[in-house]
Amino acid sequence: MENKKGQSGGLITGIVFGIASLVIGVVIALIIVSTLNTADLLENDQLTAYSVTNESFDGETQGVWLNRTTYTLANGNTSTQDFVITQVWNQTEAGGVILAGNYSVDATTGVIQNASTVEYDNVTVSYTYNYNNGESLEEIATGYMSGNFTEGINNVSDKLPTVLLIAAIVLILTVLAVLVGVWQRMRMGGSGI
Repeated sequence: MENKKGQSGGLITGIVFGIASLVIGVVIALIIVSTLNTADLLENDQLTAYSVTNESFDGETQGVWLNRTTYTLANGNTSTQDFVITQVWNQTEAGGVILAGNYSVDATTGVIQNASTVEYDNVTVSYTYNYNNGESLEEIATGYMSGNFTEGINNVSDKLPTVLLIAAIVLILTVLAVLVGVWQRMRMGGSGI
């Protein structure tokens, strides 16, 4: 004798645990993506290192100078930082390397200034700097993942009423099958219990 009552109980339990597992999984995924997106864990790759060798022309009509006024390196702008001068060459009469004590550089703006009394009107400058890309590739990917999760949750929530309707129909058909089985046993003279 089969126990149809146990089958319908297992179906209900399976549906409830399935939906609960789906909700818990979605919440955990959203917490992980939200943490990655807002905790600034992925900012390190926003900076890309570049190197310039022998900059000798500032993009206008004159060469690079190192005199009592300041000179802004060609790559000095709001997206660049961490300027480090690696070498300055004097291109005029005597030539040669200008020692580091004769100039200074503002690491955030790329402004180089003479720190000595000698003025150089024609120099070449070699330096390194970091360029801020705005967002790292990881941050962009996380942003897309967050959008995809939100869209996916909307899709699942749109389908949830359909899933629950199918589960209700299956449950009703199971109960009807149990009742028909009990009714047939009672008609044949057996006990329905």
